[in-house]
Amino acid sequence: MDFLSIALVWHRLTQILSAGVDGLTGILFFPLGGQLPLIVLWLLLGILFASLRMAFINLRGFGHALAILQGKYDSEEQQDQGEVSHWQALTTALSGTVGLGNIAGVAIAIQMGGPGAILWMVIGGFLSMNCKFVECTLGQKYRTVNPDGTVLGGPMCYLKTGLTHLGYGKLGNGLSQFFCLCCIGSSLGASSMFQVNQSYGAIAHVIAIPNWLYGIILAVLTAIVIVGGVRRIAQVTSRLVPFMCGLYVLGSVAVLIHDAAAVPQALKTIVEGAMHPAAGVGGIFGVMAQGLRRAAFASEAGLGVASIAHAASRTHEPVREGLVAMLEPTADAGLICTLTGLVLITTGVYQDPSLADLNGSGLTAVAFEQVIEWFPIVLACAVLCFAFSTIISVSYYAESSWRYLWGETTGFYKIMLLGSVFLGAVINPATVINFSDSLFLLMSVPNLLGLYFLSGAVAADLKHYSDRYGLSF
Repeated sequence: MDFLSIALVWHRLTQILSAGVDGLTGILFFPLGGQLPLIVLWLLLGILFASLRMAFINLRGFGHALAILQGKYDSEEQQDQGEVSHWQALTTALSGTVGLGNIAGVAIAIQMGGPGAILWMVIGGFLSMNCKFVECTLGQKYRTVNPDGTVLGGPMCYLKTGLTHLGYGKLGNGLSQFFCLCCIGSSLGASSMFQVNQSYGAIAHVIAIPNWLYGIILAVLTAIVIVGGVRRIAQVTSRLVPFMCGLYVLGSVAVLIHDAAAVPQALKTIVEGAMHPAAGVGGIFGVMAQGLRRAAFASEAGLGVASIAHAASRTHEPVREGLVAMLEPTADAGLICTLTGLVLITTGVYQDPSLADLNGSGLTAVAFEQVIEWFPIVLACAVLCFAFSTIISVSYYAESSWRYLWGETTGFYKIMLLGSVFLGAVINPATVINFSDSLFLLMSVPNLLGLYFLSGAVAADLKHYSDRYGLSF
């Protein structure tokens, strides 16, 4: 076959892939009522169902969850099977959710839905805590501990095993395999190429570094971490996540202190915008749709991926791990997103028509720069940490899915991952990212179906746990 024939075949494959991506995206984001995408409605229904089915365990169990995280029950769990601590599981899962979406996503929500979208983001994050509880309790309940001490758990395990126990073995097996394929595919685009591609823009803004060199550096760092498995990933994220969150929070607080007089009005603007939006924004339904949509993306509740990290935690109480996991949205969809929104509103950049063409992260950078001229350097460091931590944590999720489907030999997947990290820096992989982003959201389909079937078992476990420990759940 000559070069021209190869080029023609490649062009045709690209056209087919693009058409497939457009079709899949069109289905997932079909706008119901003119505002709310179909896939977001599916996520929100799952989150609302979990909240009602668990009787808002996020409120009733919040204090107990903090006690677990502080080590109150560590003594009785020292000999438990597992690979990481509660804190390490929490930070590993957080590293996959606290990322560029918390910086860019908030700005996009305000641009499209107005300041009121922030309040709906917070409400969405609050409700998603209940869904995280169900997912991660199931992840622990149906995990598999191998003879060498390694753990495999997550939606692929509780979908197959849990549904088999209910007499739906074929359905559970099919859903688990579909979940794994979506997880692997999404990790190569939305969680690697996109993170590298977007973070390079922030780094290049303050440091003159060739894109190919940036790609090589990030690929090498990723390789060093993922070779060590979940233990190495947990060690890195347990240090990196508090650092990057602390760095970003300090910068946000510095801006808000500088503009302290504008904070009360900003809060008022958020509340009024949520309840009485301007007609041009599309009404209260439009504002709600934008806020809840970004909250669903930020927390990843309903996708089930966080349960893969929490399944590796050392504990004999699945409910206990679920309670720890539900704290995650308070950090990403609560604290980080709220601070970002307040910074954007108090600085007034969201109203500047000259900045209308900036993307979400660019607008956020300008907002910080209004107060702290040198903050783009700090923001670039934070973006790098966010991107790197997301890549390594999601690589573990995808590697676990690979192990479930094809066994322990994961070398080929790791090579593909490192290749996608490099390519993300040197090309603009729009089609690949769109396709993998769709696969990312598609994980919610099998996962939430499983949650509807298995939520009764979680409710029974929660009651049994609260009775044994004398808790008023």
